[in-house]
Amino acid sequence: MTRHLITSALPYINGIKHLGNMVGSMLPADVYARYLRQRGHEALYICATDEHGTPAELAAKDAGLPVAEFCAQQHDAQKAIYDGFGLRFDYFGRSSSEQNREITQHFARRLHENGFIEERAIRQVFSIADDRFLPDRYIVGTCPYCGYDKARGDQCENCTRVLDPTDLIEPRSAISGSGELEVRETKHLFLLQSKLDGEVEAWIDECSGDWPHLASSIARKWLTEGLHDRSITRDLDWGVPVPADTWPELAAEGKVFYVWFDAPIEYIGATKEWADLEPETRDWKSWWYEASDVQYTQFMAKDNVPFHTVMFPASQIGTREPWKRVDHVKAFNWLNYYGGKFSTSQRRGVFTDAALELLPADYWRYFLLAHAPESDDTSFTWELFASSVNKDLADTLGNFVNRVLSFSRKRFGDAVPEGKAAGAAEQALGAEIARLLAEYEGQLEARQFRKATQALRALWSAGNSYLEEKAPWLEIKADPEAAALTLRTAMNLIHLYAVVSEPFIPSSARAMREAFELAGDDATWVSAEEARALSAVPAGTAFTVPPVLFAKITDDDLEAWRERFGAQ
Repeated sequence: MTRHLITSALPYINGIKHLGNMVGSMLPADVYARYLRQRGHEALYICATDEHGTPAELAAKDAGLPVAEFCAQQHDAQKAIYDGFGLRFDYFGRSSSEQNREITQHFARRLHENGFIEERAIRQVFSIADDRFLPDRYIVGTCPYCGYDKARGDQCENCTRVLDPTDLIEPRSAISGSGELEVRETKHLFLLQSKLDGEVEAWIDECSGDWPHLASSIARKWLTEGLHDRSITRDLDWGVPVPADTWPELAAEGKVFYVWFDAPIEYIGATKEWADLEPETRDWKSWWYEASDVQYTQFMAKDNVPFHTVMFPASQIGTREPWKRVDHVKAFNWLNYYGGKFSTSQRRGVFTDAALELLPADYWRYFLLAHAPESDDTSFTWELFASSVNKDLADTLGNFVNRVLSFSRKRFGDAVPEGKAAGAAEQALGAEIARLLAEYEGQLEARQFRKATQALRALWSAGNSYLEEKAPWLEIKADPEAAALTLRTAMNLIHLYAVVSEPFIPSSARAMREAFELAGDDATWVSAEEARALSAVPAGTAFTVPPVLFAKITDDDLEAWRERFGAQ
């Protein structure tokens, strides 16, 4: 049987992520992994914090902490948030791990041996006060276009113009604040992507047939423009060091690898971190090296696509070793906030820690996937959020569960009633549920999350339609046994919903399942035959009425949240 390897773009270490980051990578990967596990597949979901690069050093400096301590704290803080969102990683590692260091250095050595890395002299800004070369982000000054006085040497975050350090007015070191800067010559390593251009294109031609158009078009845009040789080292204190046995001079100068060189390799490194915890039973290489039985899916936002479809595969190809390359790239557009971008640096929008302060994770999981930016950019508004929660979660699912169980307990006690044998209405319902379940499965197999959410909502709606058609509150007056049949069928629907909704709303699904004292309830999925029969919960099964699954969002809630977070 095919094994499934799943990775999502590594969240960067400098701060808690916003909802756009969540829906563009980790959340859909979690849903897909949960679904595959439920269907009996062996699935390994790997992620990690991306901890190297200039922003990590600058964030640590702002926090007044050594960068290693800062990254350790932020890793734990982010992991706590992801646990709160119900993300069930098999392993959540760190790109600063020893495993990633070893594998990154191995990649570099192999690329060098095969003629795909060379030293080149370049001219770079040097800070006399700091006695070091400065990466572009370590240089700040006034933007010549908009006058923003904290623009970085690579980009102005105020007007978003791409800059060169020499463009800045009154440039200064972000470390010391000194303006004593000069341009000097230094050496760096370059990955010769131009020599791998044809091989990368041939690989993309072979494997990208079922990628979303967004992913394949971005990759081909880079190929059309031609792959350029890229500097893969930096002058930083924090990163994977250049190995001294291969480049002694650069190692002595303290060069480290560029974050975009080592970060994708951390997918492999984190898998080794996972395996090293239980070396007797786990084999990391079987997932990554000569892994022909592995189906590998990556989840990411569109800005990460070039690095995962071009740069990382080029590095893998250049090693001339049989590393597993991605089979399917699931790329997402932007989730915006009232039409403008979420911004980590400007704290614009809703961040994941604040979201969990307001409402449990299932509210957010469902909404984000129901409006996932798959075919185009989408926009978060509080009004849309409230409408989706109230209509789909509170009314369609939550109200169905509550009124069925509450009414049955009131009229028949705390056990599932027997009632009549299933009739034509139940047979029609079973056929419709089987059809809708097949649609839901198909959308999940295709990794179409908005459509999968629509299919799940249709399953919930079918239960409401059946309940309205049969009207047990009227049946009970003339034919109690008919009402008992309706309620028993509806309770079987609740159990079915609990099983198949688990990838999207795991906590609520667990509450629905635990409402029934069903011995040996180990169902992981529902077959078409079981969907048609609707008999998983037999008469006589004891049940309880769980607390309200989803509370409605009120106008007062909306007003408070718009005021707190802004709504422009």
